Amino acid sequence: MLMLAVAFVLGYVLRARLPLPAVPVNPPPLSNYVPMLLVHVFTTLVVFYFARMYHQRRAVSRFDEGYAVAQNVSIGTLMAVALESLAFKNSALELDYPRGVVVYAWLLGIVLVVAGRTFHRQLTVRLRDFGIGRDNVLIVGSGEVARTIAEKIRWSPNLGLNVVGAVNGEATGSVGDVPIIGTTDELPEIIDRYEVDEVIIALPEASRHELVQLVSKCQRGRVDIKVYPDIFAYMSGGLTVDDLNGMPLLSVRDVALRGWKLSLKRAMDIVGSFIGLVLLSPLMTLTAIAIKLESPGPVFFCQERMGLDGHPFPMIKFRSMRADAEKDGPGWTTENDPRVTRIGRIMRRTNWDEIPQLINVFWGHMSLVGPRPEQPYYVQKFREYIPRYMERHREKAGMTGWAQVNGLRGDTSILERTKYDLWYVENWSLWLDIKIVLRTIFQTLSGRNRNAY
Repeated sequence: MLMLAVAFVLGYVLRARLPLPAVPVNPPPLSNYVPMLLVHVFTTLVVFYFARMYHQRRAVSRFDEGYAVAQNVSIGTLMAVALESLAFKNSALELDYPRGVVVYAWLLGIVLVVAGRTFHRQLTVRLRDFGIGRDNVLIVGSGEVARTIAEKIRWSPNLGLNVVGAVNGEATGSVGDVPIIGTTDELPEIIDRYEVDEVIIALPEASRHELVQLVSKCQRGRVDIKVYPDIFAYMSGGLTVDDLNGMPLLSVRDVALRGWKLSLKRAMDIVGSFIGLVLLSPLMTLTAIAIKLESPGPVFFCQERMGLDGHPFPMIKFRSMRADAEKDGPGWTTENDPRVTRIGRIMRRTNWDEIPQLINVFWGHMSLVGPRPEQPYYVQKFREYIPRYMERHREKAGMTGWAQVNGLRGDTSILERTKYDLWYVENWSLWLDIKIVLRTIFQTLSGRNRNAY
């Protein structure tokens, strides 16, 4: 409410002082616009409420939240203008809500609400660091999934979750560093004893009957219950219901990126790569000179990678190693690799050596966003023991991808990367691509991005 009100007042001030879109002529005093300010704040709050903007998740992307704020502030502003035209048109005030104030209040509303929510999020994180506002979590299960969940919670203290323990059928063993504190039959007593706020059921192999029983045992007070999906839910990506002449069919696999969406994605690739090449060309020229001055050999390093439908293509990078680095065959780059040049180390820390792939994108070999391409040698190895690995080649390889912005780069699990790549392929959207590009830029500038290739 505060941010929306401040945005409206600043919008009025800017419109009264700036000659945009036209020079203001005898603007009425701000007091005349108080009814409109209240309508503007009220309608936006109503829109936020029904859009579930006050049901904040603990882990949410800044870009997702910024997009949602922009979307709902825009809807609230349009509703305010509509109500103004109906309520004030024939009233004694006879106000004509200036378009300039609308635009300024709308844009400032987005910026200030995002800023306010960012401040609130950072304040919440700091309070959780001091033990304030933390929730007690109980994990049901003791397998690999349970260990992964426990590790992710431990590595993300900003979530404000405190794992009190885990339960299984035998009450023996541990889940990583988390002790087993009881059996599933003791769930009601354990929830009360440890004042559990959230229960995570990490049993993807459990039957439907077993899950129903577990959920019923956890339904006590204000306890949140979350269930890790089984392999069927993972394979489906996103379940949808189709109709076959009146007969409902559950679609477990649907290609998200096809038809006109392919043209939209290709247009984004062409425009984005062209703008990037034009804007970055001076820095690319300086990089080429630095590479030539440091070590003999070509400026670019071209390597065969596997792309769309498993077809190979020459991927272009700035050369960051000695010219004879792969004379003994392909191999993973290691830390402090002696083959890497000094300018190469700088480029790898910032992923600058990947920038020439904009040429691949412009030519159509790659996309700005997609599964990262591998060498054919590794593809042949991975496809032998990773289920559905080749399905990631249903789309063009990308300069960055969903797996990379989620920290899966370098010496990380190929299986986990494949899961993220398959999720991207089956859930593509233009906003998802934009979000991945923005997150890549943010992570690179903040030093959180590390070169994996």
